Amino acid sequence: MPDIYLTEKEFAARYRISLHTARSWRYSGQHGPKWVRLGGNRVGYRLSDCEAWAAARTYSSRAQEMVTKAA
Repeated sequence: MPDIYLTEKEFAARYRISLHTARSWRYSGQHGPKWVRLGGNRVGYRLSDCEAWAAARTYSSRAQEMVTKAA
């Protein structure tokens, strides 16, 4: 099955963040998922990378989040 790519706007909408935040994450290389240069000025996010990124930030409690970040 071929990979599915989200545009920058689709990524921002899917994860309910502003387009500005998505771009800031991409420019800084921190916080957001990996991205792909699709040619020219086109940027895409592989759906599987987005889902892995979100899964890595899933916690059952605030305490679990704090312990995970401290490790």
